[in-house]
Amino acid sequence: MICEIIYSAPDNVGRRTLEVTIDLWKVLAGAIVGFTVGLTGMGGGALMTPMLILAFGINPGTAVSSDLLTSLVMKPVGGAVHYRRGTVQWPLVTWLCIGSVPAAFAGVFVLKQLGSGAAVQNHIKTLLGWALLVAAVSMAAKSFMGARAGARRLPAEARQPLSPKRTATILIGVAGGFIVGMTSVGSGSLMIVMLLLLYPRLTAKELVGTDLVQAVPLVASATISHALFGHIDLGLTGALLIGSLPGVYLGARVSSRAPDAVIRPALILVLLGSALKLLSVQNAAVVWTVVIVALVALPLWGATDAALRPEQQWEGAGYRRTTWVTAQAVAAPFGIGFALALYYFATVRRALEAAPGAVTPAETLPSVESAVG
Repeated sequence: MICEIIYSAPDNVGRRTLEVTIDLWKVLAGAIVGFTVGLTGMGGGALMTPMLILAFGINPGTAVSSDLLTSLVMKPVGGAVHYRRGTVQWPLVTWLCIGSVPAAFAGVFVLKQLGSGAAVQNHIKTLLGWALLVAAVSMAAKSFMGARAGARRLPAEARQPLSPKRTATILIGVAGGFIVGMTSVGSGSLMIVMLLLLYPRLTAKELVGTDLVQAVPLVASATISHALFGHIDLGLTGALLIGSLPGVYLGARVSSRAPDAVIRPALILVLLGSALKLLSVQNAAVVWTVVIVALVALPLWGATDAALRPEQQWEGAGYRRTTWVTAQAVAAPFGIGFALALYYFATVRRALEAAPGAVTPAETLPSVESAVG
């Protein structure tokens, strides 16, 4: 579906015509990705870039640069919300940017040195495939580590002021910036996991707010680099923004009612399948890999979630923690744990969250303002 907009305006010589062509399918793709980002808080690059390459056949280099420009428009919105609410750790932002801004510029420069034409585009697809694999693992690790950190986190009045680990934080910025510059993936999925490893006492809102704010200069550096060394398709970017901006807003509005424990594993499977496809794995192998991972990973996820919940929740809900942890973990390798996990997330977990002493979603999950991360 193509929509053409033609605008004519007078100038000093005669008439000037501006023609803009908008592909409504790309607008829809932007809306889907934006809604998903708003629903879950995950970074949009991990979804948008592979969709543009695999579904629309966009040149990988153009897909990366256009996605970065789209992110550059979206991220300041969420960053401004966290700035107003005071959930940004500015010392961390400073040290992260010292590493990430030049590293993003360097990542684009190195990418352009790999060659031109079909060769470099294949390099980009391969790099993006590996980055998506890392992003999928990072999403799973973030959920696990976030739950553990939430269980150990001290009350606000008992917490000590944050002491930045300067060298380690700069290195996180360098690693994340370099990957973002080359693939557009990482500012909202990889770096937040590394921050969680280094600063486990940060709250979820502080992690998201800090990551969002530091991502603004990072993405700006990567976007400027692509504008200098590569090509940015403004028509493609405009179509994506038309769909993604309202999509992010709607996703954030319904995020409090979304079954996050089911949506995030599904997104991890999507990232895994996209990564394997970009790495030129055969379609049958991609399907079987995703199916096997789903059958095994979901019950393991459920067992981990069950193990980390406090005993008072189980007593209040009338279930036994040992039973559900053991059943899902033991059945996972045989494929039958998948059905148990579905029942756990659909029924048991809801009863646990409604039980006395349950931890509210705001204490364990990123806030809806992370939608543009």
